[in-house]
Amino acid sequence: MNRTRSTGGNSGRLRTGRNSTRSAGSARGSRSRAQETGRQSPRARSAARPQEFTLPVTLTEPLPAVETFAELNLPDRLLAALGAEGVSVPFPIQAATLPNALAGRDVLGRGRTGSGKTLAFGLAVLARLDGQRAQPRQPLALVLVPTRELAQQVTDSLTPYAHALRLRLATVVGGMGIGRQASALRGGAEVVVATPGRLKDLIERGDCRLDQVTVTVLDEADQMADMGFMPQVTALLDQVGPDGQRLLFSATLDRNIDLLVRRYLHDPVVHSVDPSAGAVSTMEHHLLHVHDADKHATATEIAARDGRVIMFLDTKHAADRLAKHLLSVGVRASALHGGKSQPQRNRTLARFKDGQVTVLVATNVAARGIHVDDLDLVVNVDPPGDHKDYLHRGGRTARAGESGTVVTLVLPHQRRAMDRLMADAGITPRSARVRPGEAELQRITGARTPSGVPVTLPPAVPEQSERPKSAGRGRRGQSAGRGEGGRGAGRGGGGRSTGRSRRSTPRNNP
Repeated sequence: MNRTRSTGGNSGRLRTGRNSTRSAGSARGSRSRAQETGRQSPRARSAARPQEFTLPVTLTEPLPAVETFAELNLPDRLLAALGAEGVSVPFPIQAATLPNALAGRDVLGRGRTGSGKTLAFGLAVLARLDGQRAQPRQPLALVLVPTRELAQQVTDSLTPYAHALRLRLATVVGGMGIGRQASALRGGAEVVVATPGRLKDLIERGDCRLDQVTVTVLDEADQMADMGFMPQVTALLDQVGPDGQRLLFSATLDRNIDLLVRRYLHDPVVHSVDPSAGAVSTMEHHLLHVHDADKHATATEIAARDGRVIMFLDTKHAADRLAKHLLSVGVRASALHGGKSQPQRNRTLARFKDGQVTVLVATNVAARGIHVDDLDLVVNVDPPGDHKDYLHRGGRTARAGESGTVVTLVLPHQRRAMDRLMADAGITPRSARVRPGEAELQRITGARTPSGVPVTLPPAVPEQSERPKSAGRGRRGQSAGRGEGGRGAGRGGGGRSTGRSRRSTPRNNP
């Protein structure tokens, strides 16, 4: 693919220490083992502050941002599809990155979660592939994401625009039958949206090759690094032609993705439309200080409010226990975590979106990749482990310019840690001491006393025809039963394997 490069001045960006006149190939030369794996010693990790790496210098002027989609060189059918979907004005991240991405330049884009990053890279990918046709097993574009839910959201968001251009999408994720995904690739798909582990499996089976990929997107790259996917991601990127276009988008740009930027992006245009990556003017942040004995009752009253709410807990067992308790007191709640099969998770999400379930009790598996309209409250029943998890949990509300509230229940021994976390996130929250039944709790969250009448929901179990087909024996049969974390993944609610493998050493798959 020819890649258009404009000429111009420095534009004042910071240096990485990499000589930007080096070719992409030489920039991928010898590096220390620590750089190649992206690993740090435990001492180094604990000493590291949550800061960003030095952003790359850009020797060519970025193209100016646009105010309307009509100013872009988009196919007429794509513009018509945008109009049909009610998308009229580009969000800032789209306005800034699309001109450069459409010109074939590498892009490093940061915007808070919910800011429109999916269309920022999606429209560029589809427009650049307009009129092209992929051969069987040889996609032309690859979108790598960290979780199954985010893969499905990306696919759902891009489907109407892909249809308008007669381009085929294939979604490749773990936890689902591998046979149907292999068939989609063998039939020819221009764009593959994939989690790293399952794509690796399909490549090893001979169902996919990446040598014809001309546009590669890394979405939420920081979480892929956090979940331990870096070795898988780099192994996949090494199979893509070195002259292709690379687009990296994330809500945060920290040192964990420094390797990806230095090794795979060539002279990228840097766009950071939201430097705080989380301080959203339409979002309120509250720390509710509660006594240990009051935490359970406080969470219950918040869950009984009118309207939908996502409640985050640390473990799948805690999520199951809270969901069961809420059902027993009359709150329509359901748990979402990595211990459930993908069809179960899909059905739970569908019920939450259509209102059958009003409370989604989740682990970090729901912190990214889930978009629900009219969700105005997120509750951290258990405070998150770091500022990035906080930002992404909270990012389920106040999306696309809407308003929302993020509430965190803080026990006495958690106060100092939460103060540090808020400082790292660049957020100044409002704090209050609350107890169950108090007016202040009701004012902030809409809390109320539950009815006490138990409710029963049909189990979110797929019909027989929806169950993933197991290959049963041999190596191919192991893929569909793996979990969603990467090898060594330990962060988030979905980092553990959800199935059993006959291997003595399990290989978890997103």
